Amino acid sequence: MLVVEGLTCRFGAKAAVDDASFQVSPGGFVGVIGRSGAGKSTLLRSINGLVTPTDGRILFDGIDVTAMRGKELRQWRARSAMIFQQFNLVGRLDVLTNVLMGRLAAMPVWRSLSQIWPERDKALAMSALEQFDIASLAAQRADQLSGGQQQRVAIARALVQQPDIILADEPIASLDPRNTKIVMDALLRINKHFGITVLCNLHSLDLARSYCDRLIGMAQGRVVFDGAPSALTDHVARELYDLEAAEVMGAMPIPVPEDVPTLGTAAAA
Repeated sequence: MLVVEGLTCRFGAKAAVDDASFQVSPGGFVGVIGRSGAGKSTLLRSINGLVTPTDGRILFDGIDVTAMRGKELRQWRARSAMIFQQFNLVGRLDVLTNVLMGRLAAMPVWRSLSQIWPERDKALAMSALEQFDIASLAAQRADQLSGGQQQRVAIARALVQQPDIILADEPIASLDPRNTKIVMDALLRINKHFGITVLCNLHSLDLARSYCDRLIGMAQGRVVFDGAPSALTDHVARELYDLEAAEVMGAMPIPVPEDVPTLGTAAAA
């Protein structure tokens, strides 16, 4: 279980996250929603250890994540895989190598420096690519792929880390509607088929309602809503998003298939 207790992250006089507290049980698909600048990205980066909190604690299975340093912190980052808005792939490297980067934390230093990948890791990486219908792209340079394909590579990289939780920071912000659905379906499959907890920052309220089984709403760094999507009324949403309400509530919802898509059936982007 992930437990966030009184988490505060200050940058100068501004509190990007202000006394946030909540718990996430294993296997959930939790959407973090709110307007731009609400503190969503800082929250996820704090959980992953990329941002050091000013106050409060983050616990995972009773272990204080905020106290971790060095090797312990690197191991935690492997267990809490990050997926970024801008993919964070190495463009000049091929797709397979980018996915294998997710295995670095499990390798001895000498192997990681020489990038001599064990055959079992190569097989794991190819399996992850096959699950998202992009195994045929394994030898291509990452910078030759479309945005949707790059994000699926990033998700495959996160999957081979064999994480306990995936932290997705606006993973579909730069994608068109078609690729948005492909990527969100991929995250849903990981959540349902592997039981991996997903904590996903989303700007679109329609997407959050369609895919998530729980929503955490943030405003000015504080948690102001925590509950089921059905409990988030339009009135509460308008208060949460303020001037951006028309933008995030105006689009038609993207339907989620009644059955979770089978692994390996994503459309080619």
